[in-house]
Amino acid sequence: MEIDVRPAREPEVDALHELAAATFPLACPPHLPDVAIRDFVAEHLSVAAFTAHLANPDHSVLVAERGGRLLGYALTKLGPPENPEVLAVVPEGPWCELSKLYVHPDGHGAGLARALLAAVEDEARRASAVTLWLGVNQLNARANAFYAKHGLQVAGTRHFVVGGQVEADFVRACRL
Repeated sequence: MEIDVRPAREPEVDALHELAAATFPLACPPHLPDVAIRDFVAEHLSVAAFTAHLANPDHSVLVAERGGRLLGYALTKLGPPENPEVLAVVPEGPWCELSKLYVHPDGHGAGLARALLAAVEDEARRASAVTLWLGVNQLNARANAFYAKHGLQVAGTRHFVVGGQVEADFVRACRL
C-alpha cells in the first residue's frame, strides 16, 4: 500500500491530537507516570497547539497516510535552538529542529517514519537549513536505532522536562 506524505491541513487538528495522544506515550521512558504523559499531551499536543503550529510560518506539520488513514506525523521548527545545551552541541545554522516524528503502531515497519524523515529533510533543505537536529530520550532504543541508521548522530545531551520530571535526551544531528 502506498504511503502519502503531505502537509497537514487545519481540519485535521483533531486527528493530529488523537494521533499524538496515541503515539507520544510510546516514546516516553517506562518510569514516567501516566499522568505526566497525559498532561504533556494536553498542553503541548492539543488541538490548540497543532492549530498554532499550522499557523506559524516557521513550523511545519507533515502527515503520513496509508490507505487513506493518518498513521504518522512530523513537526519541524526553523530557527536557532532555544536550549543552550542544544546550541552548544549543534552550533552551525541555519537550523531545523525535528520536534516530533511519531508513527502509530499500526504503521510500524511500513516505511512511514522513513518517508516522513525524507520529507522533513527535503523541506529543511528548501528552507536553507544546514543542520537538522532532534532530541530523543536516551532510553528510547527503537527511535535511537532509527535515527542512527538514517545519519542523525549523537552530538550531545539535553534535559527535557515532562510532568515536572527532568529526562535525559540525546541530541542527534546531521548536516543537510
